[in-house]
Amino acid sequence: MQIHIGHQGVPEAGRGAAVALGNFDGVHRGHRAVIDTARAVAGAKGWPLGVLTFEPHPRSFFQPAGAPFRLTDAATKADLLAAAGVDWLYQATFDRAFASLEAEAFVREVLVGGLGAAHIVCGYDFVFGRGRSGNTKMLEGLGRALGFGVTVVAPVRNGDAAYSSTVIRGLLQEGRPREAAAMLGHRWSIEGEVRGGDQRGRTIGFPTANVELGEFLVPALGVYAVRAGLETPEGGRTWHPAVANLGRRPTFDKRDVLLEVHLMDFQGDLYGRRLWVEFVDFIRPERKFDGLEALKAQIAADRDRARAILAELEA
Repeated sequence: MQIHIGHQGVPEAGRGAAVALGNFDGVHRGHRAVIDTARAVAGAKGWPLGVLTFEPHPRSFFQPAGAPFRLTDAATKADLLAAAGVDWLYQATFDRAFASLEAEAFVREVLVGGLGAAHIVCGYDFVFGRGRSGNTKMLEGLGRALGFGVTVVAPVRNGDAAYSSTVIRGLLQEGRPREAAAMLGHRWSIEGEVRGGDQRGRTIGFPTANVELGEFLVPALGVYAVRAGLETPEGGRTWHPAVANLGRRPTFDKRDVLLEVHLMDFQGDLYGRRLWVEFVDFIRPERKFDGLEALKAQIAADRDRARAILAELEA
């Protein structure tokens, strides 16, 4: 997959695509329906398959002091889109000038002039332009006038509810990663660089890799069964069963939220390495313990519970 930053200067090979539009936070099953529709159009016409998304997320631009909310950062989203077979990812830079574009200017300057899109596919609720003034009906009219096709995808439902990034965020904040994975179509994961810590886990027999969540959503605090992925020299990943604590570590009077991941049956230095963490199941909420011995006993029990949960995946 080719990644092009911005909407100007797109190489000739990346022009004339069938382009799926959206933020695609999480790249969930509803998003996949939009991408798959664009794929069908591209395949029928022999065009590239493209996705136009926005960085930073518009919500981050308009609410910079808001709490972290993203299901996928730019790198994780790109990985998921590449795995979905997208040929071109256009990451429009959502800055003040971009946010100020009127709806028709967005179509003319970004979709037509910038991307040279041959066909646009979007969800039924896609809005665009300054003040969110453009909608799918306007897009269809401009497509007829400017010479590109438009397909609007109806809501994709999971029972009575449409697949939604908002719903998935709620499930994760309730400590329900299995249900979130069912709506996503894949396990929710974060990635980040392993940072140095106080090495307390090492002293009690459970060394951990510490990862800051950054702009990722903060799910329910507590202990999780997870899979931890490490990048190989060849660019692939090796996956390890792991148990993770996400929280403020009240036993040690800490307040910042940190993800601490203990890779089972692993020996080696992880500092500075990139780690992918897939959330499989919620084990228990975070709580404060009366001393190190009580904490060590509970960590051992959590590890055994996580190992059993993860073993079920292999059965």
